[in-house]
Amino acid sequence: MNTVVKIENLVKRYKELLALDHLNLTINEGEIFGLLGPNGSGKTTTINCLLSLLSYDKGNIEIFGQPMRPDNYDIKRQIGVVMQDVAVFNELTVKENIECFCSLYVKDKALCRKYVREAIEFVGLEDFADFYPKKLSGGLLRRLNIACGIAHKPKLIILDEPTVAVDPQSRNKILEGIVKLNEEGATIIYTSHYMEEVEQICTRIAIMDKGKSIALGTKEELIKMIRKSEITTIELPFLSVEDLAQIRALPHVYQADYKDHTLTLLCDGGKHNLIRALNYLQEKDLAIGHVYSQLPTLNDVFLEITGKALRD
Repeated sequence: MNTVVKIENLVKRYKELLALDHLNLTINEGEIFGLLGPNGSGKTTTINCLLSLLSYDKGNIEIFGQPMRPDNYDIKRQIGVVMQDVAVFNELTVKENIECFCSLYVKDKALCRKYVREAIEFVGLEDFADFYPKKLSGGLLRRLNIACGIAHKPKLIILDEPTVAVDPQSRNKILEGIVKLNEEGATIIYTSHYMEEVEQICTRIAIMDKGKSIALGTKEELIKMIRKSEITTIELPFLSVEDLAQIRALPHVYQADYKDHTLTLLCDGGKHNLIRALNYLQEKDLAIGHVYSQLPTLNDVFLEITGKALRD
């Protein structure tokens, strides 16, 4: 498997703030690689260093097997970038904006026009090609931003929080588009603090906090790293202290709490944990309300490793 991006021992300081703390990442060809972490964890700084938009204090960055430098234009032509802040020209129409960015990389005019048409169709802006950006909704503006970044058909596409402040319809359209770009051969780096998006589309994920990669793997591999394997919630009008103690003693239950008429069980493996808990409650003839059981999420992984939620 070919390595597309290799980051070794990357350090970036802003005066007293250590933004990247000896970061190491390897991204392989064909991946949708997710950088997941709360705001301020170092995701955008990593992208800016990767693109040579920021200098860094220590470390090495290679893209397509070559050292990445500000003047390495051969590599830059193969990269498409969609940053969090929308960057388009308000004086140009949707079509003209995409043409402007595409022509920076594609000098053949006929091929450029073809790529522009395909980019407009790809993001679903056919009906808005002659609109100016100020006439577009937030979601449509995000789609235009993406079209400008991917029109020249780059091999590596970097998307930094592309769904911030967009409506659900546009968000789904963007996520579907990212998967399609990957299916067409692009390697994707996707940064977000929305764990649902990363879980949905990413083939491998690095969880970042305080400038470090604190966990790395597929969604399934990350979830296996933590003790929690099942979360069960049972609504109960009443539960005695004695009954709570008995439930805590059930196999694989490592935490049980009763608060606001709700029993919450955390289990660390095993089968039929919910059934055992319900059987005990029925034997005690206790009234049972709604029952929920769910598998852990990436937020649970982050919470167990760092002691805080992703969006704290």
